[in-house]
Amino acid sequence: MLQFQPPGFGHKVIHTSLGAMVYYTQTTAPWSIADTEELPPLLFLHNFGGGASAYEWSKVYPAFAPSYRILAPDLIGWGESAHPVWDYQIRDYLSAIAEFIRKTCRHPVTVVASSLTAAFTIRLAITQPDLFAGLFLVCPSGFDDFGQGAGRRLPLPLINTPLLDNLIYAIGAENEFAVGNFLQSFLFAKSERVSKEMVQAYLTSAQQPNAKFAGLAFLRGNLYFDLSLYIQQLKTPTVFFWGEKAQFTSIKLGRRLANLNPGAIQQFYAIADTGILPHLEMPEIVIGLLQRHLN
Repeated sequence: MLQFQPPGFGHKVIHTSLGAMVYYTQTTAPWSIADTEELPPLLFLHNFGGGASAYEWSKVYPAFAPSYRILAPDLIGWGESAHPVWDYQIRDYLSAIAEFIRKTCRHPVTVVASSLTAAFTIRLAITQPDLFAGLFLVCPSGFDDFGQGAGRRLPLPLINTPLLDNLIYAIGAENEFAVGNFLQSFLFAKSERVSKEMVQAYLTSAQQPNAKFAGLAFLRGNLYFDLSLYIQQLKTPTVFFWGEKAQFTSIKLGRRLANLNPGAIQQFYAIADTGILPHLEMPEIVIGLLQRHLN
């Protein structure tokens, strides 16, 4: 969704086994494009949920464009990437993210990711550590951590009812009022921080043809898992950021996960007065914390 990208960023495409992935990177002034390919890669991975896309990180990654080759993809089923009619499973996203990294990065990549996608990144870093230089993760959660489901808000039989599932998606993700209300009530700590641009970006992503298949896979819990069963195996240097008022995945959960592997998880930052998307709600804080480590 190029219309929501910062100045100087355009899109490129790579092909994965599940279809084309669009990603955003420096393409025009004010960035020095001639040297971009030689810069170390910095990969930003967005969260799941109705209307998700690379827009989620668009207030953060321009700050690092002078020093890094920015890679901000729309994951398969989201944004402008391919939306195959598919029964999405965890293995699909593990495979697609790994494919993306191998096709765009010649060297181990530093990843900045959020929520469920951050949890997928942990699993990839365990099985394919050669791909990663470091991880900076916002509220990483498998949404079933310690066996406690955190994400599903509707009864599963209701979500799985034919035709009714389409109605649920249309009412919950494809209209402006519902999108704005969800951002204000569940993802942000302060509703006044939700801008019209944010609502339009999420709405545009949610309205892409066949977007409902990835959205409903997330809503049903097909992508959930217990991160606590994996996190102790992580060896890649990692930093956690957590919104103190995050819903679904509380900061108490975050500290409990981090304490399982203090060797790899080197810092834990609690970000006051923010929800599950502090990088969209208060990007200047996340930029400052990232700069402390990246620079």
